[in-house]
Amino acid sequence: MDSTPIRKAAGAAGTGDRGTSAAVAASVSVESHPWEPFIPKGARILIVGTFPPERKRWSVDFYYPNPGNDFWRIMGLLFLDDKNALFDSESGSWCLDRIKALMSDKGIALADTARRVRRLRGNASDKFLEILEPVALDALLAAMPDCRAVVSTGEKAASVIAALTSTDVPGMGGMTVDAAGMEIWRMPSSSRAYPLKLERKAEYYAGLFRHLGIL
Repeated sequence: MDSTPIRKAAGAAGTGDRGTSAAVAASVSVESHPWEPFIPKGARILIVGTFPPERKRWSVDFYYPNPGNDFWRIMGLLFLDDKNALFDSESGSWCLDRIKALMSDKGIALADTARRVRRLRGNASDKFLEILEPVALDALLAAMPDCRAVVSTGEKAASVIAALTSTDVPGMGGMTVDAAGMEIWRMPSSSRAYPLKLERKAEYYAGLFRHLGIL
């Protein structure tokens, strides 16, 4: 797998003054990822997004922290038959203990494809996220000897994983295999900005989990 850093300036690359774009990028502060990968014992699947949203959008100090992101609703729907099973409506936040217990039980590890980034527009959009340092995927997988699949949640994450594994980006809900035999999957983004109903997104994840024998 290729661990060469991926650096892509987001936005309308090539349509404006490149010198100005570079100056703007240089003036934006660099953010480092706030969490270490979550790797339960015997993890068989690694699910990776791109990078957490701004801290003001967090309800928990963990992956997919924004209540407006449907990742944990998808997990609740598929594994607990209730899209709100992992959400505490009184506090308006995710139930972190239940989330970690569920991921540990199912052997699902969590990480993101970027370790250091710049937000070129100061928001959570992947489109305007410049990745300065990608995840050290080889080292991460070395800590997960039972892992069978790397699963990206969204287009940008899928592109980064494809570059790191020297594979093509799979079609939505599809899979390819890298030179080491690792399955590389692409799922739809769980962000509500991605125009697909939650139930349809869940169908893609259900196919993945059935294939891997955890649903």
